Amino acid sequence: MKLLRVGTAGAERPALLDADGVLRDLSGVVPDIDGALLADDVALGRIRTAAEAGELPALDADGLRVGPPVARIGKVVCIGLNYHDHARETGAEPPAEPVIFFKAADTVVGPHDTVLVPRGSVKTDWEVELAVVIGRTARYLGSREEALTHVAGYAVAHDVSEREFQIERGGTWDKGKNCETFNPLGPWLVTADEVPDPQALGLKLWVNGELRQDGSTGDQIFSVAEVVRYVSQFMTLYPGDVINTGTPAGVALGMPEPKPFLRAGDVVELEVEGLGRQRQVFASA
Repeated sequence: MKLLRVGTAGAERPALLDADGVLRDLSGVVPDIDGALLADDVALGRIRTAAEAGELPALDADGLRVGPPVARIGKVVCIGLNYHDHARETGAEPPAEPVIFFKAADTVVGPHDTVLVPRGSVKTDWEVELAVVIGRTARYLGSREEALTHVAGYAVAHDVSEREFQIERGGTWDKGKNCETFNPLGPWLVTADEVPDPQALGLKLWVNGELRQDGSTGDQIFSVAEVVRYVSQFMTLYPGDVINTGTPAGVALGMPEPKPFLRAGDVVELEVEGLGRQRQVFASA
């Protein structure tokens, strides 16, 4: 299933995109798409039954905002330097273990919402990523196979980053990762049954129409299954939590000088194979 949330920010309603590309209203079946729903097999079954029976009313998608596909996210866990080609372009050694950092849940916005370049920023960068959404509480998982059974689905994430804040201003990466609007998510949460191999997905990103990133999750240093298993050794993952699994080569940071960092007015488009497409216009904070 392709689950999404539509409407004005803070007042989104749950919806489903059917096999014919028609937007369907889920508000008569479930109250929202959040961790509670993703952990409830009975409720998910009601959605499937209603969709297959043709019982869901159509929504007029024209002019309707698409919000983040998951409400009330508890935490956004991010994996750094998780693609071989990205490590090479930045001159970094491939890590021996996954590099973990966090984004605050309030950085998450809709896939087409405006993204704000922070005040004083001169190195705002782009990163297309595969996001994993957790569907079952995960702690101390014993194997990669077990880890995948705790995944509710997948989505497109844009891990927007300010490189000067991240790298040159001291401390951890957090200052360059948690600026407002820095995590567009969606358009859809695609349930795990529709993604048989998360290591076989293409990722692309364009800036002002120019292709900048063109990679595959097959180039990940640590697979989706390993990332979920590994993270569960250090923290409990709850339904509705999100893991951003890293970005392939092609970011501004890895390019020759003058590096083409983002400015107000730039347009970024990105997609992950089978998971939909995002488009953001950048503006000044």
